[in-house]
Amino acid sequence: MSSVIARLHNAMNQHDLEAFLECFDPDYQSEQPVHPGRGFGGREQVRKNWSNIFGSFPDFKAELLRHATDGGTRWAEWHWSATGLNMSGITIMGVEEERIVWGRLYMETVEEAEESIDEAMQRMTGGASRKNSPPDSSSR
Repeated sequence: MSSVIARLHNAMNQHDLEAFLECFDPDYQSEQPVHPGRGFGGREQVRKNWSNIFGSFPDFKAELLRHATDGGTRWAEWHWSATGLNMSGITIMGVEEERIVWGRLYMETVEEAEESIDEAMQRMTGGASRKNSPPDSSSR
């Protein structure tokens, strides 16, 4: 495992804000492509965000499900949980000299209500016309 990922994971579970911050470059740049307005720059915003998380969720736990390294890029799949918090997703991080210099976060709240794939597609498409759907085999 990448040492910065191991340090980050350990700091999360220890709620060690200073050790967590040591994983980030002072000029860190964060993007959340699914939520473009949430991008930010600088380690001080990381401090603000994670001090709020650790303070709001004393039972916060990070589970590292999978991780991969490709040159200076680290990929990690996470499950973050606490009373009142249930998030899963992927982080992609650029690392230089064992510090995270940029991140792309794809972390989302886990939906508690079970929605089938058909229900999800109906919601996504708004019940769009079936003209592009494959023919119904029962009509042959």
